[in-house]
Amino acid sequence: MKNLLPTIFLFITWVSSAQTIVSGTVTDTSGKPISGVNVYLDGTYDGASTGESGAFSFETSETGTQTLVISMLSYEPHYEMGDVSYFKDLQIQLVEAINQLTGVTLSAGTFEAGDNSKVSVLKPLDIVTTAGAAGDFVAALQTLPGTTTVNEDGRLFVRGGDAGETQVFIDGLRVFQPFNATANNIPTRGRFSPFLFKGITFSTGGYSAEYGQALSSVLLLNTTDVPDQEKTDISVMSVGGGVGHTEIWSDQSLSLNTQYINLAPYEALIPSDQGVRWNSPYESIAGEAVFRCKGENSMFKLYTSFNNADLDIEQENINFEEFVRFQLTNQNLYFNSSYKHFFEKEWTLTTGASISWDTNDIGLLDDDISTKETASHLKAKIKKTFSSRFNVSLGGELFLTDYEEQFRAPDGFEFSTGFDNSLWGSFVESDIFFSNALAMKLGARAEYSSLLDSFTLSPRISLAYKSSEKGQFSLAYGDFYQNPRTDVLRYDQSLQYEKTSHYILNYQFLGDGKTFRAEAYYKDYDGLIKFNTELPQFDSTYDNTGSGYATGLDIFWRDNKSIKDLDYWISYSYLDTERDFRNFPERATPNFAPKHNFSVVTKYWVDKLRSQVGLSYNYGSGRPYDNPNTPEFMAEKTKSFNNLSFNWAYLIDQQKILYFSVNNLLGFNNINNYQYADAPNANGFFERQTIRPAADTFFFVGFFWTISTDKKSNQLDNL
Repeated sequence: MKNLLPTIFLFITWVSSAQTIVSGTVTDTSGKPISGVNVYLDGTYDGASTGESGAFSFETSETGTQTLVISMLSYEPHYEMGDVSYFKDLQIQLVEAINQLTGVTLSAGTFEAGDNSKVSVLKPLDIVTTAGAAGDFVAALQTLPGTTTVNEDGRLFVRGGDAGETQVFIDGLRVFQPFNATANNIPTRGRFSPFLFKGITFSTGGYSAEYGQALSSVLLLNTTDVPDQEKTDISVMSVGGGVGHTEIWSDQSLSLNTQYINLAPYEALIPSDQGVRWNSPYESIAGEAVFRCKGENSMFKLYTSFNNADLDIEQENINFEEFVRFQLTNQNLYFNSSYKHFFEKEWTLTTGASISWDTNDIGLLDDDISTKETASHLKAKIKKTFSSRFNVSLGGELFLTDYEEQFRAPDGFEFSTGFDNSLWGSFVESDIFFSNALAMKLGARAEYSSLLDSFTLSPRISLAYKSSEKGQFSLAYGDFYQNPRTDVLRYDQSLQYEKTSHYILNYQFLGDGKTFRAEAYYKDYDGLIKFNTELPQFDSTYDNTGSGYATGLDIFWRDNKSIKDLDYWISYSYLDTERDFRNFPERATPNFAPKHNFSVVTKYWVDKLRSQVGLSYNYGSGRPYDNPNTPEFMAEKTKSFNNLSFNWAYLIDQQKILYFSVNNLLGFNNINNYQYADAPNANGFFERQTIRPAADTFFFVGFFWTISTDKKSNQLDNL
């Protein structure tokens, strides 16, 4: 027993001497101590938590190389590796983790409409329930700041840019003819049905390096990944009818939609009375289909649309004694396929291709004009997410365009023109989150056009700083290039790119059902196309000597919480722009750019009437026009534009809706422009005629019926 006691004492002494103390202090990047941090040796039960001073200390019997883990919610985990004997008096700084829900977002110049986007200012439902939009997503977007309502056109005019400066993409792939063909001074509509898309991103400037060939804006449409249920939608309208169906097989689904439009019955009931005679009002048949296949780590989509449209119209023209006849048959077919695969270690591959065929057979007076355009887009992109703070995307794409046009006169004269172009593009872009309050998007885009034999490099950068829990500031800069338009390239292929540079300052507040955005911008134009005739023609002289600027302020406010069942938004835009382009003799404000634009959109649910009632008001200040009877160029302005529209959706039952809408409810006498005679009269005075809408007011009535699995969904989302 006497010999055993010393042995036990020596063992206890050896064990106690083998214990190692691990200690240190944990602070944030500003040096402030963090309490409650978990500190432990990986794979063991040895550890402790930091106190108020940020200090920790614990004993361990582990030896050799170990991994010390320091973790705390809202901070990036930290690791120390080495011999455990060196884990003494450590000074550790934890870096704040990036919170995708509450952190800063890169949103300068961008409006998003999507149920899954935390920076959305609109939802898909808003795009199609706006009074006056009549289900056209473009018309709904014209209630946002930065856009201009050009009543006789119908396309998107953004921040002093003409309609050709905005490009449309579906699932990241270019749509080459996104609008229906129409006659001069008759507004067009977008080709696509809103209910096939899960969200819309509308960039009014400073957009991502992934997209090019747009001087002012890009509109990104994203089709639905996985439909929620099988259903059939039936519509009977005062201007036609349609049917749509979605079928689901496990991880595969197919959505079909077709629509027939014929304005002849409407014109017979309420004929146009503003210098227009319809021989055959607009008639079209259109259809769309989306096939989706969802794999374990992949998604494949195939989208296609077709449209066949005819019209025959006669319009007043001050330079002709008789009405001028215009006949049009347009056929358009579009395919779009995309594939996305999610690999291990945060790698993502996205590929896709689109192709379109578009033909027009035009009769103008006694002349015949035929056009044919075949265009395609091939694209591949890879993305690597290294951490919540840093990711990189890079990719390449190819645009192919083949355009042909043939002119035939009654005397047998024929003239053919056209062009082929291959445009290569590549881009690289990175999102860098320095903290939850500061982030940067940095990118560049390169392009080469075989037709122009020219190379461009476009830097893009944006910064965002979160100034408060619900508010943030953003800055953006970028260079943007675009090929000359088809109406010029068909006659002259020796020109160069047109260019703009965008500078944007943005503030956004988002929270409590309220959204406020204020954005100031400046756009510098260079290399704009000029020609020496009224319109581009084969004997015109062309060059890239045009230039210009656009600057302004856009303000947006939305509130859907303050008043029960009422949702509304208000938009205002101030625009100051001048440019020397096309056939302008000097720099001036173009006709499509009014100085002030204002809109109010309201939607109110009346529970007792089972109805949603909407009102929209749009205002645009007078648009400049040139009066040849005065020495100044583009010095006069039209009267202001006003439009108050109303819609009413009544739920007959859960799945049947009766819908009624009136565009320009008060019948405002809007003036789009003036057309002057080519030559003065005997008194030396150029006479003119007023260009007005074909009709001041448009009425629409429709019945919509949904047959679905849950027997609850309806087409209110699509009206």
